[in-house]
Amino acid sequence: MSFTVAIVGRPNVGKSTLFNRLAGKRLALVDDQPGLTRDRRDAGVTIEGYPMTLVDTAGLESGDEGLTARMRMQTEAAIEQADIVLFIVDARTGVTPADEIFADLVRKHGKPVVLAANKAEGRAAEPGFYEAYSLGLGEPLAISAEHGLGIGDVTEAIAELYRKARDEAADGAAPEEGEPDEEGVYPLRIAIAGRPNVGKSTLVNALLGEDRMITGPEAGITRDAIASEIVWGTRRLRVFDTAGLRRKARIEARAEILSVGDTLKAIKFAEVVVLLLDAEQPFEKQDLQIADLVAQEGRALVIAINKWDLVTEKQARLAELREMCGRLLPQVKGVSLVTLSAKSGKGVDRLMDAVLAADEIWNRRLPTAKLNDWLASMVDAHPPPAVAGRRLKIRYMTQANARPPTFVAFCSQPKALPDSYVRYLVNGLREAFDLPGVPIRFNLRKGQNPYAKARS
Repeated sequence: MSFTVAIVGRPNVGKSTLFNRLAGKRLALVDDQPGLTRDRRDAGVTIEGYPMTLVDTAGLESGDEGLTARMRMQTEAAIEQADIVLFIVDARTGVTPADEIFADLVRKHGKPVVLAANKAEGRAAEPGFYEAYSLGLGEPLAISAEHGLGIGDVTEAIAELYRKARDEAADGAAPEEGEPDEEGVYPLRIAIAGRPNVGKSTLVNALLGEDRMITGPEAGITRDAIASEIVWGTRRLRVFDTAGLRRKARIEARAEILSVGDTLKAIKFAEVVVLLLDAEQPFEKQDLQIADLVAQEGRALVIAINKWDLVTEKQARLAELREMCGRLLPQVKGVSLVTLSAKSGKGVDRLMDAVLAADEIWNRRLPTAKLNDWLASMVDAHPPPAVAGRRLKIRYMTQANARPPTFVAFCSQPKALPDSYVRYLVNGLREAFDLPGVPIRFNLRKGQNPYAKARS
């Protein structure tokens, strides 16, 4: 498969030095003078045994006139054509406004990103390395392109993304995203999932306002994950009606095996998953497994209780369902639970309000300063336990990514911090920053630069 890796970043962060290091020879000019590279340069390379094309780009600058604008256009074209973006920041300088601008540009293109904090040798680079987490491009890799430190981590990360892309290509293409609008915004991808015969196709028809999906009392009518585009208010949506997921032991026919694979793929690439339950048989084992799958994939989740028109004691039943939801699905604490009747369309408006709210939470980014103020108050209220007579210290935290909200905290002894204390922090995050119902990733890292003792 043809595979391209584009190295991008602002001027003088070491892109060409890293390009030469990965290429194994001096192909690009290198100097302390910023902006030396003006044209895209590419080279065929082998990374961890995989053939790829490596592209060195001009430094991204925020100007919009003359040569600077043309250099930026070349870089944006390289990002558009790349399969992976290798984004470089300068750990000694730290994150600058230009880094943040172009991190937004990279995110907009939606390409897989490897984030590297270059010039990370020496203690002076430690604060800048931590700042790189705040770009929301995932966990940075501490490297020194000049001295060859951390290059193996970069090649390993690139190879992992290569293998993932290769496997996805072998399994078939991802569900179509739909076309972007004039402002480059893609429709919100929503997967309707659940056990067979809970009313998924009926719900999609209610959303579309027409009987586009075949429905009936027979289980398993829907075989493919079928996408339909609608506009809800001002928001474009791409809704996937999926085949019902049943237990593995009950999956026999070849067609059903294929449809289950299609459903799992729709969940994996959705942004919000609506888990549709039957009001008369809710929260069965298969429902809980689907919800857990959605959480593991990091998707936003909304639970919809269908056939609500058949329920008599509605208030008592709703209270019972909320208690069951909180007890059985602690990994998505606070998830929205909406009652509806897909057949009559009653409650569909409330469901879509919950879907759009879940998407907003799933995409939310929190300021680093507020996170650290919150962390200090949590640690003051309940300090981490002592291990072998030494108090554990949590020094700093930041949001490494959204979609789902992902946080990194730097701890003196990450492996020694009890799971109960991590749950205390995660539950505190949900409450303090209003993050109900979405998976939260909370990662602990050793609070020091791995190359702090290296010499420049």
